Amino acid sequence: MRDSEVAPATRLHRLIWLSLGLVLAAVGVAAAWRLRTAHEPALPIYGTVPAFTLVDRSGKTVRAADLTRGPWIADFIFTRCGGMCPGLTATLAGVLRRTPPNVVGVSFTVDPERDDPPTLQRYAQQFGADPARWLFLTGDRATIEHVVRDGFRLSLAELPPAERDQSPEPITHSDRFALVDAELRIRGYYHGQDADATAKLVHDAQRLASGAS
Repeated sequence: MRDSEVAPATRLHRLIWLSLGLVLAAVGVAAAWRLRTAHEPALPIYGTVPAFTLVDRSGKTVRAADLTRGPWIADFIFTRCGGMCPGLTATLAGVLRRTPPNVVGVSFTVDPERDDPPTLQRYAQQFGADPARWLFLTGDRATIEHVVRDGFRLSLAELPPAERDQSPEPITHSDRFALVDAELRIRGYYHGQDADATAKLVHDAQRLASGAS
């Protein structure tokens, strides 16, 4: 048999073994992750996100039931905020880059009268927010307040009229991120301005994304 006939078969065998090696390596990494997280206590359950119907920056209607394909991270911002909101949004962008693709970001505006879908779209684009992984939701104020206060049990208040124009944050709200699982259960709260807390958020989101509890 000529060398020219043997060489292609040899290359094919090498490719097969290389592919098999990559698959085994991936399986090994996944197994190691499951073994690591298996010894960690289950994340707590702080409550359940209530049913809601809101509108994404794309104009599409989004219901709570639409967010059951995997874990997601909620935060609460508004586009004219001159205080912590831009920092929170930038931090969430970084968190999403460090988590698997099935982890989704969901930003709720706390200023729905001003933050219509086009306004949220412009804001999101400033942070390179991938529309496939990051929703920016608006709607009627009663629904927003119900989700924030009664669902996530976080603070939300608007300054008195005389103080609003003088403050970079005319609406006061929590700086926390909330981690939610595919069953709409709230599994953790994390201060968005604390590096250690956001590192833990990344870790916990990875756990949920891998199927751990």
